Amino acid sequence: KDAHLIAGVDEAGRGPLAGPVVAAAVILDPNKPIEGLTDSKLLTANARTRLHLEIKEKALAYHIALSTVEEIEQINILQASLLAMKRSIEGLSIKPHEIWVDGTFLPPVTIPGKAIIDNFIPFRIPYCKIHTSIC
Repeated sequence: KDAHLIAGVDEAGRGPLAGPVVAAAVILDPNKPIEGLTDSKLLTANARTRLHLEIKEKALAYHIALSTVEEIEQINILQASLLAMKRSIEGLSIKPHEIWVDGTFLPPVTIPGKAIIDNFIPFRIPYCKIHTSIC
């Protein structure tokens, strides 16, 4: 039976408003666990570098996308963030069955999804938050 593939999605760059907003979508391989995945803000620079390489090596699929400064100015930072997330999901080489977004809003895609707020991080598999800061 085929595995139920979940893509974790998150963005970075929304807070500072200085440059593009970047989003990553990642489908981790359940048969290749990655030790130490957690919120990127809790990691050292060395740990982020190590995990960046390990995610690229072990993930079933990942894609990084962005919305430009011009797009942010035209459609606002929230919509630009959602657009970058949409692009990251659409750029995956494997289509997931579901997306989990670290945040309040889901991007406009046809794939079913969950918006997960930070206080749920200990409860879930840490798919999302780490990837944009590491990839």
